[in-house]
Amino acid sequence: MRKSLIWLTSLTVLIGTVGASGAATAAEPATGSPTAVAESAVGTDIKDRILAIPGMSLIEEKPYAGYRYFVLEYTQPVDHRRPWKGTFKQRLSLLHKDTERPTVFHTSGYGLSTTPSRREPTRIIDGNQVSMEYRFFTPSRPQPADWSKLDIWQAASDQHRIFTALKTIYGKKWLSTGASKGGMTATYYERFYPRDMDGVVAYVAPNDVNNKEDSAYDRFFENVGTKECRDRLNALQREALVRRAPLQKKYKEWAATEGATFNTVGSLDKAYEAVVLDFVWGFWQYYGEDVCGSIPDAKTATDDQVYETIDAYSGWSFYTDQGLDPYTPYYYQAATELGSPSIKLPHLDGLTRYGYQPARNFVPREIPTKFKPSAMRDVDDWVRKNANQMLFVYGGNDPWGAEPFHLGKGARDSYVLTAPGANHGAQVAGLVEAERTKATARILAWAGVEAPTAQAGQPLARFDARLDKPTDDELNREHGLRP
Repeated sequence: MRKSLIWLTSLTVLIGTVGASGAATAAEPATGSPTAVAESAVGTDIKDRILAIPGMSLIEEKPYAGYRYFVLEYTQPVDHRRPWKGTFKQRLSLLHKDTERPTVFHTSGYGLSTTPSRREPTRIIDGNQVSMEYRFFTPSRPQPADWSKLDIWQAASDQHRIFTALKTIYGKKWLSTGASKGGMTATYYERFYPRDMDGVVAYVAPNDVNNKEDSAYDRFFENVGTKECRDRLNALQREALVRRAPLQKKYKEWAATEGATFNTVGSLDKAYEAVVLDFVWGFWQYYGEDVCGSIPDAKTATDDQVYETIDAYSGWSFYTDQGLDPYTPYYYQAATELGSPSIKLPHLDGLTRYGYQPARNFVPREIPTKFKPSAMRDVDDWVRKNANQMLFVYGGNDPWGAEPFHLGKGARDSYVLTAPGANHGAQVAGLVEAERTKATARILAWAGVEAPTAQAGQPLARFDARLDKPTDDELNREHGLRP
């Protein structure tokens, strides 16, 4: 797969002949080709250069000290194998520093936050950052939506075309990065287009190779944290099912007030149990032992305390139709390629009616799904045999890290590192000192930073409290069982 997909590149010429509505227009040079950019450039301002790329348009520019920040749209084929079949507009953002600096290609695997932010590798290399909205997350969704065109190869091909277009302007080294589903996305991109990036930094990326075998998650929940904390969490989760009737009354009243419906999941009862089962997982995914003492004692907690605690860590709104709708593309992919976890929950014996529900239950019935077990096996096998300049970072207390990526004998200059005690927000900065220095040095080296500076293993840019904090879009994903 190190060989370029020349046939695909040649097909991109056709994209210039199809408008966003699918109607034919005058033919243009291949999107992002050096000739196209050179012929279209009308000035030296970076915005002019970017907008000279055929298919690229500006949504807005936002000021930020030391950068130019653009929110853009780029015309993409609905089907990269048949680009003449129609197009859609895909959102992306660009945090521009300097064309002489390296660039980080960031993916969340979800929608796009339009608030300026900087990923850890971007700070480490003091570079530019491109962020892409994943296909089928609104508004980057073809109309009408052919859901069969939502798969990891099509999404990787979106990323490849954006890179090809922008590489003509940002000619220095490129790294890809992402956390959780974004880390998965960065890994899949490397699998299908291994010649594009000069390095990959994938954070907390789950690797569900066998969707029918999830015992790793059972072992995780049997051992994470202290026994006292595990018992406290399990007891409150159990209590929420013991008190199903009075708490569901509160839930039903809330749903009526909010106009919340449950058509996708099937019933209020199914949604109620799904939220309760997410409680322990959500606690470890985003919190940890240090706040365990704030969990009410199940024996003495009032109904209101149990209800409000479950809401704080799981979110009663999530499995409503209104809560699920923005995440339909994720659950569709989980039901077709990515897989989804299931755990046994022995402390809830006799109280659960549905158990961990499959991802299919969270996709509207009118959207067909068919699971492809070979997709994740293929990626896992490729990473073991071919990983080159890839870094995987996990959190020691993050449930999603129970099924991580592994490296085999064919891997080169690649690493899987775990930050002790960290949750789903694990970063290079949280690694033990020796590993943190080494990981930072490798990221700098992959970005083309000169050896003495790279070997020092220190980020090149200072921490910015506004630019380097999680975005609202990411914080909003704290509820619901998804990476």
